[in-house]
Amino acid sequence: MDFLGVSGMHYSGASLKGNRILVAEDSNVFTSMIKQRFRELLEIEVEICRSFEELQVANERSDEPIRLAISNMNLPGAEQGEALNYLVDVSIPTIVFTGTLHDSARDKLLSNQIVDYILKDSVFAVDMLVEAVCRFLTNHTHHVLIVDDSQTARALLTTRLKRYNFNVSVAACGQQALDILKTNRDISLMITDYNMPDIDGFELTRRIRAHVGSHQLRIIGVSSSTDRLLSARFLKAGGNDFMMRPFIDEEFYCRVNQNLDTLSQMKFLLGRQRKA
Repeated sequence: MDFLGVSGMHYSGASLKGNRILVAEDSNVFTSMIKQRFRELLEIEVEICRSFEELQVANERSDEPIRLAISNMNLPGAEQGEALNYLVDVSIPTIVFTGTLHDSARDKLLSNQIVDYILKDSVFAVDMLVEAVCRFLTNHTHHVLIVDDSQTARALLTTRLKRYNFNVSVAACGQQALDILKTNRDISLMITDYNMPDIDGFELTRRIRAHVGSHQLRIIGVSSSTDRLLSARFLKAGGNDFMMRPFIDEEFYCRVNQNLDTLSQMKFLLGRQRKA
């Protein structure tokens, strides 16, 4: 399967049709569009649940695990968001597909460990939904290394990344990160703090770039410092992106996605050049 998303995401790999996907949506228009696009682009036959009762029955009737749910904010029989609460309670990863979303509702959704949300506000909404699902189902193929001397920071980033289905390793210092990279050649993204006691983020990036290029490993720097020059210095050291703490989940996930999309596109183009 070869798939290019609306944001330029490139995926070429094994079929995803073995994944069980539930769609909790009562709109005939959207359910029809979702079924067609998922069949065409991902080779997945989704299960449609048009009410809260149907959603509960679909979850309870089969021992086959639900890999992911796509749910409207409100369903018949669950006009106050009970369907989303139910999905969270039974630990089913969920992408919200909704027409409107106020700031307070968005904050509540993300605090409840919702994977993502997509607004029905453009002609590309269903394709954006397909892309979000494809990301979730394939994120486990990306190995991400977190480097931070703070146990709290490592735990927070690990929780965020695992929510999105990434394969995660952690290092408490720069030297440990170098050791992990030597024995884990599949790591495609490193997220590193700047201020660390043994090797700071700049020096760690320089040492890595002496042997590993951006077409093999993307590096995102993070820092709680108020020094705005850190970003430029980190990029000149060989980093690909930089974020100032505190950052919100959406910004973090978008930056991760953009870097991995760039990496995938570079590998795809290099592969085509070798074949030419």
